[in-house]
Amino acid sequence: MPRYALRIEYDGRPFAGWQRQDGPASVQQSVEEALRALEADAPPIAAAGRTDAGVHATGQVAHADLSRDWSPFRLSEALNWHLKPAPIAITACALVDGDWHARFSAVERRYTFRIVARRAPLTLEAGQAWRVIGPLDADAMRAGAAHLIGTHDFTTFRASICQAKSPVKSLDEIVLEERPYPGGQEIRLHLRARSFLHNQVRSIAGTLERVGAGAWPPERVAKALAARDRAACGPVAPPDGLCLTGVGYPDDPFSRAHGE
Repeated sequence: MPRYALRIEYDGRPFAGWQRQDGPASVQQSVEEALRALEADAPPIAAAGRTDAGVHATGQVAHADLSRDWSPFRLSEALNWHLKPAPIAITACALVDGDWHARFSAVERRYTFRIVARRAPLTLEAGQAWRVIGPLDADAMRAGAAHLIGTHDFTTFRASICQAKSPVKSLDEIVLEERPYPGGQEIRLHLRARSFLHNQVRSIAGTLERVGAGAWPPERVAKALAARDRAACGPVAPPDGLCLTGVGYPDDPFSRAHGE
């Protein structure tokens, strides 16, 4: 049974998250229904990570097992046809080995969180960034973020419903990018790690926003981390600004497929 890796882009606003569930529509359900329009007995797919309701992706990765030998190009074209009009697109497809797994073969995940600081509401990008009113001190946010790099117990930045076996994670990188935005400024937080805890990125973003707004000194981030207490965390940022931008593998199947 051939196995295919799929790189998936989606706007998370209409969905109750990635994972299939009873009732509300999910991204997984939509992709599986598109697959079953091609092969009625297509089994469930597996993804690199489960994004929450309202969270977006440009680089989600899943794998699908099919009975027919599809060319990756034809498979992606057919899936995109059947996914319409849902805001989901297959942006790359590759044939992979049968033991390759979207989740367990991954060695890193990359997320970006966007914050727009301006008084006016967002219009064209509503739902694509977290809008805050006051200006943010990017240098203070960088100083606060520096305390989170490395291997730590991230209990403070972990949702109470997180199912991870351990709160200890290695956060390899946080890059803070500041850029102008019409009527204000935009902050982009780029985070990279092998894996993340539930709500870890949104908790970090909400905490760093407090630093940027001047409500917290940067040193308080270190104290919050050391507390290992959810109550010490800043507010959890909304899902609007969060996007799964990439998943890394030792041998990137999409680069290999396109000869890059």
